[in-house]
Amino acid sequence: MKRFGALLLFPLAGLLSGCDLVVLAPAGDVAVQQRDLLVVSTLLMLIIIVPVMALTVFFAWRYRQSNASATYAPDWDHSTKLELVIWAAPLLIIICLGALTWLGTHLLDPYRRIDRIEPGQPVTQNHKPLRVEVVALDWKWLFIYPDYGFASVNELAAPVNQPIDFRITSSAVMNSFYIPALAGQIYAMPGMETKLHAVINQPGTYSGFSANYSGAGFSGMRFAFHGLSDQAFDQWVAQGKTASAALNRENYLELEKPSENEPVRHYASVDPDLYGAILNLCVERGKMCMNEMMSIDAKGGLGLAGVRNTLPLQYDKLARRGAVFGNDPSYVASICTAEEAAAAARAASNATATDWPAKNLSPLRGAGLLRPGTESRRAEADAPSLGLLRREL
Repeated sequence: MKRFGALLLFPLAGLLSGCDLVVLAPAGDVAVQQRDLLVVSTLLMLIIIVPVMALTVFFAWRYRQSNASATYAPDWDHSTKLELVIWAAPLLIIICLGALTWLGTHLLDPYRRIDRIEPGQPVTQNHKPLRVEVVALDWKWLFIYPDYGFASVNELAAPVNQPIDFRITSSAVMNSFYIPALAGQIYAMPGMETKLHAVINQPGTYSGFSANYSGAGFSGMRFAFHGLSDQAFDQWVAQGKTASAALNRENYLELEKPSENEPVRHYASVDPDLYGAILNLCVERGKMCMNEMMSIDAKGGLGLAGVRNTLPLQYDKLARRGAVFGNDPSYVASICTAEEAAAAARAASNATATDWPAKNLSPLRGAGLLRPGTESRRAEADAPSLGLLRREL
């Protein structure tokens, strides 16, 4: 019965057939390098672990009570050779692990652009990165392709052997963006942007999900990641752009509301300023953007003149998540509309030093002084924006 009892364990092995070994057999070069680092580190540690476990069993068997032939040496307390082996081997392994960790931390930094497509194929100027803006919603994923002007929900695709440049944020709570076959996980946080650079080397459909618990619909935050050929990717984009819906600010606010197990959907067009508004927590019309607020604070604030223009500052997390109870949403009001801010930014970027030529090129003394002859032109250029500020205040 003891012999046949061991056979009862074999059905339990069948439960392991559902295990997915994608972490050890990934399809992206970044994930492959991470896998190699994991395997090498494990093997180095096993150099110590395996002998220690074997010696533990050996000593227990060698010096058992029934073994009368074992040497009994109660006064033995030191061996230089044994001490050298005990301390030198772990020290060398720690040095090797430290070197591997240091190299891996820098070479596999998710913020660092990849320098190779696969072993022996470096990234060249012909490899244009695919830009993808990722937004973790409750409880779904939004993927924006700014270069193609469209977006998708719970579906992501990229051409094979093309670098991917992810920009990642969240709408309300922290999540973790993770495609095991592509690269390691990285967090998505509201009001912050994280980055991830990767490449997919094998065509196929892979699983992506959130690796950080974020509430009731967390288990449904899964999406399909398609590794496609260039032609197939172009067809996927063309199919997505045939959708009738457009992703503007109003539609995004509806999409942002919590929902579970959302089906795949596409948006034929996307507001080009939407991701920046999501990142800076100012999708709602009339709300001051976080970067705008920080810019004003860095310049000294609005002073007493801006007190009447601001409402109580409160992070509107509950209202954004569709809560019925709680305080009404309140926020700092914007000084100008999103369109006016975008126009001012474009005007500032188009202005060059040639717009304000300096007639007097004599040396100046003092820090922060304008060149002679430019004050009047600078004042004329700033007049519209100052008038707008006075009108809004």
